[in-house]
Amino acid sequence: MAKEEIVNKVKEVMNAPSCYSGLKKVCQAYLDAAGTADEEKAAVLLKKELKEDVNSIDHVIPFFESKEGAAFLGADTARNLAKAAHEAKDKGVKYCICPACTAGGWLLDHASEW
Repeated sequence: MAKEEIVNKVKEVMNAPSCYSGLKKVCQAYLDAAGTADEEKAAVLLKKELKEDVNSIDHVIPFFESKEGAAFLGADTARNLAKAAHEAKDKGVKYCICPACTAGGWLLDHASEW
């Protein structure tokens, strides 16, 4: 796997509107350390953070369908996201369909390669 591909996925996670500030900081720390003696340590921290932050499709569907999800996202958005998440799950998608989780899930699936 090309290093450039990993760096691009980390940037996708970091730049996603759905990425929270704590994960953005860990992504930036990894990018700053890439190509240095600190890269391996930064990669370990990023992988740990991704494991904690990337949601499964089974985790987000109930949220999208809940009163809390409707209140947080708006009823129409929550309903549309629930529908899209069910369709994604039916196609075998295992992570949340937001941009941060999609890219973060890819990184997790390839964690042994970087």
